[in-house]
Amino acid sequence: MSRLGNLGARLYRGEVGYDFIGKRKIWYGVSILITITAILGLAVSGLNMGIEFKGGAVFTTDTKAKVSVSQAHEDAVAASGHEAIVQELGNGGLRIQITEVDTKKADQIKAQLSEDLGIPEAKINADLVGPSWGEQIANKAWAGLGIFMVLVVVYLAIAFEWRMALAALIALIHDITITVGVYALVGFEVTPGTVIGLLTILGYSLYDTVVVFDSLKEGTHGITKQTRWTYSEIANRSINGTLVRSINTTVVALLPVAGLLFIGGGVLGAGMLNDISLSLFVGLAAGAYSSIFIATPLVADLKEREPQIKALKKRILAKRAAAAAKGESAEDERDDPTDDLTEPAGAVVGQRRQPGGHGRTPRNRR
Repeated sequence: MSRLGNLGARLYRGEVGYDFIGKRKIWYGVSILITITAILGLAVSGLNMGIEFKGGAVFTTDTKAKVSVSQAHEDAVAASGHEAIVQELGNGGLRIQITEVDTKKADQIKAQLSEDLGIPEAKINADLVGPSWGEQIANKAWAGLGIFMVLVVVYLAIAFEWRMALAALIALIHDITITVGVYALVGFEVTPGTVIGLLTILGYSLYDTVVVFDSLKEGTHGITKQTRWTYSEIANRSINGTLVRSINTTVVALLPVAGLLFIGGGVLGAGMLNDISLSLFVGLAAGAYSSIFIATPLVADLKEREPQIKALKKRILAKRAAAAAKGESAEDERDDPTDDLTEPAGAVVGQRRQPGGHGRTPRNRR
């Protein structure tokens, strides 16, 4: 068995583990810091909205220009008076994108580019995008995002409970905020591809979160019938038990996206791939982080405010204190007759396990 596979098995059996829930305030602080940075970047730099949202003109040539891309950029800026994005196409032609240009201005720019680039005007194709169309796209994107969020909350509230639905919603907002903030900080163009990427990463983030929630729901079934584990401890076991699975899923998803972003967009210069690949890359990483460090700890915080769960924790801590006063460990204690909850797989509570446990605690017999 590989090292990672062996680690996953040991995490699942509860032989090793990290106290995610106990250190949740640290991760809350990290998330708040990252979120504030993203919001500041958005407020200061703003988003570089693409032509689909702002309107403008796109000029393409089907023959190679007599000037370089950098020179073509200077010519386009001089001809339009606006910032331009110039990309070299696979056939050697150019794609020149200029925002906030109307029909009359586009004709003038086309004539000037023909002269500067040394290409007949008939060989330059101009496509105009109206700002009203971009506004419709933006409104539909927001509507789609809102509908997605509502459906997610309703589904999780039905399948699990409202606390998990609320925690998942906060994690999704966390992921979106970070991704949008990164776009503002690096200045990448926001296009419909970016919106598609944002909607895609929400699905990945939700998948990792639901996997942990499902394990948590199973592990806490009948939790008030025992006095061995608190809700937070079972939540921590659920995270550790699914940790390697979450890491594997995220890494496998990130590898092809990293290829699109760093090789396709960076090395090969296929700038259009950046629109969707950056949102996917940042969103997938943020989604994996939030499902482990944000969503489940939030559920534990909310759940332990319930009177029953709060009383259970008090009984468990009192029982452990009494055992410690007698010089006994929790392992040496006989189970209470009411302890009907067997230990879920992947137990991690900072205590040594019974030999040969294999995911369940053997019951002491009289």
